[in-house]
Parts: sequence; structure tokens; C-alpha cells
Amino acid sequence: MGFVLPTHLKTDLSSRLVGTGSARAFSYRFQRKNHQAFLSFPKLVVSSASFSQKCFATVAPVVAEVEQKKTFDSETAGLLVEELRKSFNSGRTKSYEWRMLQLSNIGRMLDEKEKDIIEALYKDLSKPELEAFISEISTAKSSCKEALEGLKQWMVPQKVKTSISTYPSSAEIVSEPLGVVLVISTWNFPFLLSIDPVIGAISAGNAVVLKPSEIAPATSSLLAQLVEEYLDSSAVKVVEGAIPETTALLEQRWDKILYTGSARVGRIVMAAAAKHLTPVILELGGKSPAIVDSDVDLQVAVRRIIAGKWALNNGQACIGVDYIITTKDFAPKLIEALKNELEQFFGKDPMNSKDISRIVSSTQFARLVKLLEEDKVSDKIVLGGQTDENQLKIAPTILLDIPEDTQIMNEEIFGPLLPIVTVEKIEGSFDVINSRPKPLAVYVFTNNEQLKKSFVENISSGGMLINDTVLHVAVAGLPFGGVGESGMGSYHGKFSFDGFSHKKSVLYRSFSGDSTLRYPPYTPEKQKLLKAVISGNIFSIIMALIGW
Repeated sequence: MGFVLPTHLKTDLSSRLVGTGSARAFSYRFQRKNHQAFLSFPKLVVSSASFSQKCFATVAPVVAEVEQKKTFDSETAGLLVEELRKSFNSGRTKSYEWRMLQLSNIGRMLDEKEKDIIEALYKDLSKPELEAFISEISTAKSSCKEALEGLKQWMVPQKVKTSISTYPSSAEIVSEPLGVVLVISTWNFPFLLSIDPVIGAISAGNAVVLKPSEIAPATSSLLAQLVEEYLDSSAVKVVEGAIPETTALLEQRWDKILYTGSARVGRIVMAAAAKHLTPVILELGGKSPAIVDSDVDLQVAVRRIIAGKWALNNGQACIGVDYIITTKDFAPKLIEALKNELEQFFGKDPMNSKDISRIVSSTQFARLVKLLEEDKVSDKIVLGGQTDENQLKIAPTILLDIPEDTQIMNEEIFGPLLPIVTVEKIEGSFDVINSRPKPLAVYVFTNNEQLKKSFVENISSGGMLINDTVLHVAVAGLPFGGVGESGMGSYHGKFSFDGFSHKKSVLYRSFSGDSTLRYPPYTPEKQKLLKAVISGNIFSIIMALIGW
């Protein structure tokens, strides 16, 4: 017995969501009451007790199967949000003690379940153990530690100076939780990009629903299990599933939504949020370039580029190097250095290397192969290009001077393909970057101080790193977020706390010092004194008070 997806869930999301995967059972557990489920059957006249027993034995599994296949639809999602809103309104998530307990439990979870997390990441992406630990587990631990150490100070109201017009008074900014928030995660760093926003939402005192990516099913299932085991299930939930479940969630009223993924789906999320005037943080992506000047330490620069491309989930990263810009004269040296270091990192046959991740799914594999096989692209390969559909592997591939009108130069690659764009002078890279939508990150390799300054001043991007790649996201004091097409809003550390908080302005006054100046009737004397008070000029105030 099957279920048909309701018509109202068949939205544009189904045709535009990037990546496909089989829908998994949602992990939100219903609080079932002890009542019997009944099915209606035609009246049967039987005379045998044994036949009756056989009939019951046949019906019972059907009843169980019907319960198991209950759909997570808009109504179910609404009940989930209502349950969490009741929990939030009770005040339980607002206390410092509750927040610290949940954060401590996350820290304990990261220690106790490290092996399980690494195994799940390997199942989903063949992510090497060390890469999984550094890029996902260790980073999550740092985020959790920072929240635990900083939370008390973050929660302290910020004092603000008041003016003479409100004297006597005091003022402060109070960080209060927004309420019930939704985190929609992605598949490329499926653990970190799920748990890190949840850490921020909890530290700010919110109730949270996490929707992991179905394209990383092992990690999604593990997250559902771990959140239920370690965190307060009355305030933190995981909903597993695919497009129908995400659609049902987006139909609800949230107090904030954080989405990580593509710009196409980001537009869908933002449109759904706009119906309820829900604020959003959108962590998207784009084509993040690396500019390589000729005066660099070439070996170090190349190693750091590889670390920010192929050693970073095999290029499947929103902050990964999407393409390189260098001068025509320097390109041959750069390509040769890349070839040498890639062989040092992944061997002569990188397709058999255990130190590089695979492509996440057959859909993403086919998309990347299509980019590579385009007419104007396939003859531009200078290194790599090998593919293995059975293993979902593509070798590190370098391409030189691909025409601008090709698909690979107009969409985020998100894989192991690396085009190199050449210019006559390195300053020409300004025009290349500024002709495109603003990227999530820009990387500049140079020893020229003036060039560094010019890039910082003239290139707009979510973040920028000089003489390295991706490490800016590891600096606790820096916000992580995009601009324009690469996203809006930011998080990480204190910025996560702020992103999931409302900054409430509070002014305190007593009943003493009440002045008649603000009240009618408005006499010329009052007007003169009031203007003097507002101006803040002490001499004018004195003159007005003595009647001058």
C-alpha cells in the first residue's frame, strides 16, 4: 500500500534541487498514543476459526506497514514545529545551564563517536580518515570548544552610552534567542556543515530542526541517531528525507533558516522564507579563483593550491579553488609544478590513491563528465582527464585557456577539474574576477605588497586569503559567509551566536528627573531650551535656562 505525494508539495523544488538521492525515512519520531489502528474491510462470513486466525495474521503486517510508511508531509511538519515552539516558549532553551549542557553533550559526542563519524564519511564520500578528522571532526570540536568557553560572555548584555536627552537613564543591547530555527545542510561536508550551525543555534538559545542531506545517507542517518542520543529531544530534532520532506519543512513558519548549498536552491529557500518574513542565512558558493603571481615560492604555492582543491574533498567544496588566473609567461612553470606535486601527493596513478575522495553520486559524476566532454573543453586538458564511473572517480584534471562561453567557465565546478586562465599582466585578473558574480572566496599568491593591497581594496568576495587557501575558515574571529550570489549573512563562533540572536535595544529610566520640556503646551521658552538640550551644547543650555 503506497502513498501519493500531495499535489501542493510538487513544487519547483523538485526540478531545481541540485543532486538527487533516494528518499530516506524521516527521523522525527512521533509520540504515539496507545491506541489501536483500524482498517475497513468488506464484511466476511466465515465459519472456520483457523481461517479467522490466518486472516488476522495477514492483516496485521499490513497495518504495521501502513504505520511505517506514514508520510512526512506539511501537516506533520507543522506538528513538529508546534511541538518545538511549545518547548521554546516554556523557556527551557533560554537558560545558560541548558545551553551549556547541550554544548557539553555535543563535545562528548564528538569524542565518543569519532570512529562512527569517520566511517559514515567514508561510506558517503570515501573521505580519507585524516582529511575527515581535520576538515570535519576537529573543526566541529573547535567550534564547540569556543562556544563553551565564550557563551557566558556572549550572553552578557552590551552596555551603551545614553544621551543628555534621556538623562537620567542607562541602556543595553540584550541578545535574545529568535525561537525555532531550521538548518538545511549539504552533502560535501555533511557532518561539519550540519553540526556547526546547530552549535550556533543552541548557543543562542533556540530550538532547532536539522535537515541533513539525503545525498550523504550514512552521515544523515548517523546524525539522526546521535542527536536523539545526546541532545534534548524536546528542543533539537533531525528530519531525514529528500525533496518532499524539505518542501514540507519550508512551508512552515520559522524564526530563521540557515541553508548551505547552491544558489539555485538558495533562491527557492529564500522565496519560501519570504512568505513568512523569515530571515535567512544563505551559505552558497560560486567560482572562487586563485591568482598566482610570478614572484612566489612556487612549490609552496602549488602545495597550498592542491590542499585547497584536490585534498579538500576532491574539489567538492564551496571554498575550494575553482580556477586559477596567472600570466601567459608563467603558466607553463605553474602547470609543471602542479604535475610534480600532484604525483608526490597522489602517486603516478591518482585513480588508485587512498588519499583522495570519490565523487559523491552518479548524478554529480555525470555532471562533471559532461563539463569535461564539451566540444571546446576536451582538447584543453593538459593533465588528467581519466574517469571511472564504477568507482565514481575522476583524476585531478588541469585545463588551459578554456573559452569563456563554455559551461565549465560559467558554473561552479565542484569537482576535481581545474581550469587555468591566462592574462598578459597579473593586474588583468581584476577584470576577470569582477566580470563574474562575487565569489565566496578569493586566493591571491604574491609577494608584491602593492598588489596585495589592491586586491583587498578592489575585489569583493565573501572572504580573501593571501598566499594560502581555505585556512581563513579556521580563524575563530573571522566570519564565514558570502556576498551577492555567494550568499548572505555569516556564522562561525561568536558570529553564529549573533546570527541566531535578536539584538534587543533596552533603555532604563526611573520616575525621577521628569522634565516638563517634552510635554505640551509648547512655549517659546520650552522650545528654546529643548533645542539647546538636543544639541548637547552646555553653553546654549545654560543660556536658555537663565532666559537668554
